[in-house]
Amino acid sequence: MEYFVIGERELILGFKLVGVDGTVALNRDEALEAFNRVTGQGGAMGLPSPERPKVLILTEEVSSMLEEEVLAWQKKADYPLIVEIPGLGGHLKGKKSLTEAIREAVGISV
Repeated sequence: MEYFVIGERELILGFKLVGVDGTVALNRDEALEAFNRVTGQGGAMGLPSPERPKVLILTEEVSSMLEEEVLAWQKKADYPLIVEIPGLGGHLKGKKSLTEAIREAVGISV
């Protein structure tokens, strides 16, 4: 398993069409359970390291629900790598697009 996505039902269905597994998460409890399972933090139900995806794709909504957990995971610098994507409604208010983040980091327009 290379990729795994956590987000809205329609988004999960779209990813499944191209062969990417995922889990629907409509609230914090569902998102946290899926996040812990995929990262191997879910105790007996967690995936062992060799079976973990290399990239975990979270919608911005899910990422904002799990902000503390996502930051803690990123600080560990372990797989899966976490990537945020906009949900079906577009970018959340206050979130930067990839182009804006690059422009801010590099100082040039892409």
